[in-house]
Amino acid sequence: MTQKLVSKVLVLDNSPAHSERIKQFCDENSLVALKVRKNRLMSVLRSNIDLGAILYADNYGTSPEENAEIALRIHTIRPELPIILRRESGASLDGIGEALRHVFCAAWNAEEIGRLKDIVDEYIFSLYFPCALVRGISEITENILSAQFKELTTRWDTPCIVRDKVIFGEVFSLIPLESNWCRGYMMLQTEEGPLLDLLGGAEAERNFRQVNNLLSEITNLIWGAFKNRYIGDAAAGSSIQVPLVINHKHKFISFGTENPQLCFLYTLSDESGEKTIRLYQRFIFNLSWSPEDFSEIVHDTAELVESGELELF
Repeated sequence: MTQKLVSKVLVLDNSPAHSERIKQFCDENSLVALKVRKNRLMSVLRSNIDLGAILYADNYGTSPEENAEIALRIHTIRPELPIILRRESGASLDGIGEALRHVFCAAWNAEEIGRLKDIVDEYIFSLYFPCALVRGISEITENILSAQFKELTTRWDTPCIVRDKVIFGEVFSLIPLESNWCRGYMMLQTEEGPLLDLLGGAEAERNFRQVNNLLSEITNLIWGAFKNRYIGDAAAGSSIQVPLVINHKHKFISFGTENPQLCFLYTLSDESGEKTIRLYQRFIFNLSWSPEDFSEIVHDTAELVESGELELF
């Protein structure tokens, strides 16, 4: 089965003449188009909705001044997101003032829709993620979550490419991934409250350390399965590191690179729907990424029996 990757884009374009064509383009190019009311735009941008880019029309505002002001505010709130400008004339950033030019990554117009495809490939789908890797991560994580939360049903959304750096929830874990084809991190993010409720027991007995321990255990189990399936004994050949920046006040985390991230969302819920846990999983290959060297490790059954991993029934 081929695992499809998508990316969510926020479409800030009110033109009826172009809306259908933009929607068709998104459908044809693995983009999930989202719209928002103008008066809700800034609050939505401050939330975590895993965006890959913003499609912005040069007449989105009621005047050129308002249009520029909105674009600058978007860039201030989410500077990591590529803002792709649709212009009524021309397909470049020529003629845009220096104060505004840095806000947009590229421009296109409806007469040259092929230009938009090139921009999307460059700024959103700039990294190739092997289908076997994407599919395998989902399988590994779903199996581990199902084993940890036997009373809950686990489902996962279509994996997506994201560029945002907003932290979801109050607690997250990080663990390094290092091999001869990748170096980076896996990050799990979740909300503390739903996990505390799930742990049960007297309120005095429940605390954040239990949540930390549970998330740590899940992280280690996923890491171990990932390592066994995709890394084995292959070690990375470089010791280069970059600083991680975490700003708790603004729920922001940076891994020192502009590379897009591979993101998975898992939702665990009981039959009644009263207990629901959302778990975001991100893979950030910020230090090294060579998908052409990726391969899945196939273990011989005899070796697994001999090592004690498997037993003959």
